[in-house]
Amino acid sequence: MSTAHILGFPRIGEKRELKLAQEAFWKGQIDEAALQQVGSDLRARHWAWQRDAGLDRVTVGDFAWYDQVQSTLALLGALPARFQFDAKRLSLSDYFAAARGTPSQAAMEMTKWFDTNYHYLVPEWQPDSDFSGGVEWLFEEIAQAQSLGHTVKPVLIGPVSLLFLGKAQQDRPFDKLTLLPKLLHAYSNILKRMQALKIEWLQIDEPILALELSPAWRAAFASSYAALSPHAPKILLATYFDSVAEHSALLHSLPIAGLHLDLVRAPQQLATMLVDWPAGRVLSAGVIDGRNIWRADLSQILARLQPLQQRLGDALWLASSCSLLHVPVDLAIETRLDSEMLSWLAFAKQKLAEISALQAALRGESNRVIGQFTSAQVACHSRRTSKRIHNEVVQQALQKIQPQDAERASPYVQRNQVQQARFQLPLFPTTTIGSFPQTKAIRAARAAHKRGTLGPLDYLEAMRKEIDHVIATQEEIGLDVLVHGEAERNDMVEYFGEQLWGYAFSEHGWVQSYGSRCVKPPIIYGDVYRAEAMTVEWSRYAQSRSSKPVKGMLTGPVTMLQWSFVRDDQARSQTALQIALALRDEVRELEKAGICMIQIDEPALREGLPLKQSQWPEYLSWAVHAFKLCAAKVRDETQIHTHMCYSEFQDILPWIAALDADVITIETSRSKMELLDAFAQFAYPNQIGPGVYDIHSPTVPSILQMQQLLEKARSVIPDAQLWVNPDCGLKTRDWPETLAALKNMVAAAKLLRESAVHEEAACCATH
Repeated sequence: MSTAHILGFPRIGEKRELKLAQEAFWKGQIDEAALQQVGSDLRARHWAWQRDAGLDRVTVGDFAWYDQVQSTLALLGALPARFQFDAKRLSLSDYFAAARGTPSQAAMEMTKWFDTNYHYLVPEWQPDSDFSGGVEWLFEEIAQAQSLGHTVKPVLIGPVSLLFLGKAQQDRPFDKLTLLPKLLHAYSNILKRMQALKIEWLQIDEPILALELSPAWRAAFASSYAALSPHAPKILLATYFDSVAEHSALLHSLPIAGLHLDLVRAPQQLATMLVDWPAGRVLSAGVIDGRNIWRADLSQILARLQPLQQRLGDALWLASSCSLLHVPVDLAIETRLDSEMLSWLAFAKQKLAEISALQAALRGESNRVIGQFTSAQVACHSRRTSKRIHNEVVQQALQKIQPQDAERASPYVQRNQVQQARFQLPLFPTTTIGSFPQTKAIRAARAAHKRGTLGPLDYLEAMRKEIDHVIATQEEIGLDVLVHGEAERNDMVEYFGEQLWGYAFSEHGWVQSYGSRCVKPPIIYGDVYRAEAMTVEWSRYAQSRSSKPVKGMLTGPVTMLQWSFVRDDQARSQTALQIALALRDEVRELEKAGICMIQIDEPALREGLPLKQSQWPEYLSWAVHAFKLCAAKVRDETQIHTHMCYSEFQDILPWIAALDADVITIETSRSKMELLDAFAQFAYPNQIGPGVYDIHSPTVPSILQMQQLLEKARSVIPDAQLWVNPDCGLKTRDWPETLAALKNMVAAAKLLRESAVHEEAACCATH
């Protein structure tokens, strides 16, 4: 009989219980024992759901207190040595300190998990990195699941992917693969312990197999699994997010008992992978989408599975395409969505039922699940044919787009002269990325307005008071370019989506972005259309409160796309263009309202890259076009900004330059300005603001620390191009931290100006 399982389950809880407990622990409101109890309760509940849905094995090891990569490092005893933690006595406070930083040590670098909006903490490798063992948390979770009577399938991030995803430190470059023998020894010890616990199957995730790998990294798989398999339970090697067909010969040769394939993102790989399929090997078919929330067409999937079952028999397993980490927990608690929209969706708990229904049908129990199949078929037909999906006005606007619509009237050099004359900014101008602290009072006012207990005029007055406070505070600190603080915004994507046609919003559709940060992605179900202005009046009011420029703040089309659950009935490029047209209208109205600087954030540009580098040009072409379509039709004196964070940009810098934004701000503080080397080698032509402090850490950096980072930036970026700013928005920080950090930042910029003046004077005296 086919085995049913998943690759992982969301850990945050249906009502973000883990997030709330983490933040209470950080504030000292609960102790470690109370936090541990929340984690234990969540795991038990999620395993019970898997069992009750009919899955044969529950997945253990997908739970993490902050991030699964960091938890793997804690298991191995390989958290960064600079923190000087006792690996075997690591407390949760230590674990969180590595993730969030300490007064003396910057937080671990954070970047995107492949092409998702989840962020992982980047391992730090050194020639002497230690893997001699750490915490027992994984084995405690296995014991917990076994004590509850579950058949357990642990999951580990594979050694080759773990090594690949880490970074050799800049000051000690070396070949990371030299660490592989030590790392494999550590993994072997872990796998031996699992054998002793009578674990039959172990899932090892090797997601880098979806990439185009060098020969050395390909070879690492053969040696690694030859070393691991003699000491392991049966290994189910899990791949996801794209095709691994190019590695088919390698994968067929590995001594593993099963292979998982993502047949949602890459269904075409199946034909290649089935050629010379090893006898007796399990094929775990990832047929239920772990990345999106649309209900599955069970009949269509079953028709694809039946020939596979005839060939493989019980060696065919059924699964989610990847971990369900990337979707919300439970649709059943939703009250905000209408009945038609609800019928189109499936969250994590509902996806368990979809997998189980497919398993029942393959087992010849179709009568038991015929209701589920019929209901799914009706829902899928409803979504395809609904009048809510298409908007003729949007379709006509798309057809009218011309190439020149995405080009500024003048080149950057000419625009820059006009903008310098208009703004008269000092050397090293200071600004922030957009948001300011979202206090309890702000959130309470927004919630009351949504409930209808705070009327429109009272809400307007409350938000204007917040804007007044933010503008006055920035002027007092001495910032050169201001923002209005975004008090009225719940989220940088959700806020805009709520005002656009073609979007829907859940009440509890939270997913983890990193640590305790959860987002509620909008659902793009139809053509996107802007019916009225979204930000203009807020920006107009903010600008009226200051003689300094106040940036208008928008979220770019690619980020609006990437950070949403996107319709799958048309190309993503078309949806991006629809969003771009909506934002273009907003940009035009901001400019008419007197807003002279407009920031269009695109933190997800890099995240959207296909995993295969050979497919990058097609994506980047339409992504850059969509951004430029938003911004192109403003006057030369209007300055366009963009912001990007927590991604590796080094390999796409020509495309970032092609965005033609006048100013780009980027995250560089966690990586100690590592990214700037790439900008210097490329000779980035426009202005750039490298973030000088990490807003995700509660630590307030000193003036000296920021000054040192800025001096490093000056060594690779001309003074005339350099801006000074934090690395991201400030909404998650509190006011005391924010004030202290921004005051230090402005002081560092002033010292830098003085230094530049002295250098110029000395240079003139010499000549």
